[in-house]
Amino acid sequence: MQKKIVKVGNIDCGADELFLISGPCVIEEESIMLKTAEMLKTVSERLKIKIVYKSSFQKDNRSTAQFYQGPGLEEGLKLLQRIKKDFGFPILSDIHYPEQAKPAAEVLDIIQIPAYLCMQTTLVVEAAKTGKVVNLKHGQFLAPENMAKPAQKCVDAGNDQVILTERGYSFGYNDLIVDPRSFYHMNQTGFPVVFDVTHAIRKYGIPSADPNGGARQYLPVLSRAGVASGIDGLFIETHPEPAKALCDAASQLCVYDLEEFMKPLLELHAVEVKYRKK
Repeated sequence: MQKKIVKVGNIDCGADELFLISGPCVIEEESIMLKTAEMLKTVSERLKIKIVYKSSFQKDNRSTAQFYQGPGLEEGLKLLQRIKKDFGFPILSDIHYPEQAKPAAEVLDIIQIPAYLCMQTTLVVEAAKTGKVVNLKHGQFLAPENMAKPAQKCVDAGNDQVILTERGYSFGYNDLIVDPRSFYHMNQTGFPVVFDVTHAIRKYGIPSADPNGGARQYLPVLSRAGVASGIDGLFIETHPEPAKALCDAASQLCVYDLEEFMKPLLELHAVEVKYRKK
């Protein structure tokens, strides 16, 4: 099947070049955001990999109302705009409510729909109506081939600039399972496919600040499985000091480890592209 190419800044999502979505899970203080952006810029230049900067201005899906939820729409977009201007990254963040779509589109290059909300028609349609690229996170409850349905909602709203992102399945036992068959099914939709590996290792029911709230030991093997399965992009949340992160502290990758982490994956991707073209 001919893969659709979705243009994001200077990135051709769905072409032969692996791209990366990275940044802190949620927007924190300015120094942390800028420090991460600086290191991501270095990684991008050294590895010749194109990067989309990601951070959430709001995290509405928290296990308790007392957990940090981000600075909010206005303040968060202001900081993301600065990063976009100073570092030249395309910007991705997620929206939770339809009324957030238009103001978010003034800054974001990619509007992300959270996994739990991927079947919310009004939310998906409002995001699509902005004309921005829409990244649909795969709901933990949904068969991978059924991701064609929210994608079609975007198309019906006049926007076929869609990316699909895998992040694992939940079977109700506080764990996520990544089935490589999902990459096949999502690729069959014709839209670019991304693998969100750092969210795939989260342990539900355990606070993200708890060291047991994630399983980082699986990051290399899961990433290799995704790249070998023909994904177009990797989604890796990064932070200068993950243990001190205000969200997903147990699953984010230290941004200073990202370069070495990506090297074998880029080599594997080159092999996969050659195999695909035989």
